[in-house]
Amino acid sequence: MGSLRNYLLLLLLITALPSAAGERVDESMSLGSITHVTIENLRGEVTVIGNNGDTVSVSGELDDKAEGLTFEKSGSRIIIKVEIPNNSHNSWGADGSELTIEMPKHVRVSFKGVSSNINISHFTHGSEIQTVSGDISAKDLMQQIELATVSGNIESKNLSGKLRLSSVSGDIHDRNSTGRAHFKTVSGNLSSSSSANEISANSVSGDIELKLGKVDELIVSTVSGEFESQLSLNENGLVKMSSVSGDLTVDFTNDVQASFNLKTNAGGNIVNRLTSAKATRAKYGPSSKLSFDTGNASGSVRASTVSGRIEVK
Repeated sequence: MGSLRNYLLLLLLITALPSAAGERVDESMSLGSITHVTIENLRGEVTVIGNNGDTVSVSGELDDKAEGLTFEKSGSRIIIKVEIPNNSHNSWGADGSELTIEMPKHVRVSFKGVSSNINISHFTHGSEIQTVSGDISAKDLMQQIELATVSGNIESKNLSGKLRLSSVSGDIHDRNSTGRAHFKTVSGNLSSSSSANEISANSVSGDIELKLGKVDELIVSTVSGEFESQLSLNENGLVKMSSVSGDLTVDFTNDVQASFNLKTNAGGNIVNRLTSAKATRAKYGPSSKLSFDTGNASGSVRASTVSGRIEVK
């Protein structure tokens, strides 16, 4: 009877233990003439690093539920994919993959994940990163760059080229970007310290804060989010802003030379700290408008809101 009791206790202990850790991997292959590497990982943490070598390497630990790793050449690309059975996609308590992938920095990288965080750095020929609930950390990337997540946050630094950063409910924090930048959020907040000369930013309820350099074009739209920006408007430059109830504020760091046309439609307020010109109320209805010029008026500043506040200074 005692041996049976001991056997049952041992069986109970074994079934209570957590599942074994995922498989260890350490593989590499020569790049050859390949120019594009695609990576897929359902969950976990993936670090992708560009270097001056000529091989692609994968090391770390696979997802607990992984059947294995696909690491192969297919046509003009190398495919790296953590293979997860369809019935394991929502496995509660499973540990995701922890992988480090290194490759030549001139490779174009594509990444897809679900609840997978991605850290990517030092690539010169474009990066396309998509994840659902994971965070994205990106630095020192060039050319065509797309970073997209649904509920994750985006942290970026030293991006240059044509940039597209988007998150639905997560925040975007961008530093030291250059080139042309497009930012998009729904309820997440956006902050950027950028030298990009063409910028567009869209938000629904998230706040937008931009610290910019010399700008040729800035286009901003928000529904209820607040918008604040510092910038130097170049000759013949354009600033165009719109909101429903969100406030719009621009602080010009140069002696701005532009024509200004500012308008509210339903009781909003216009504050002009550049000249002595004052907004005028419509004879009928709650709208107001203000038009004035500074300097040679070569640039253009347009702003409209339904019920928000517009301030230029």
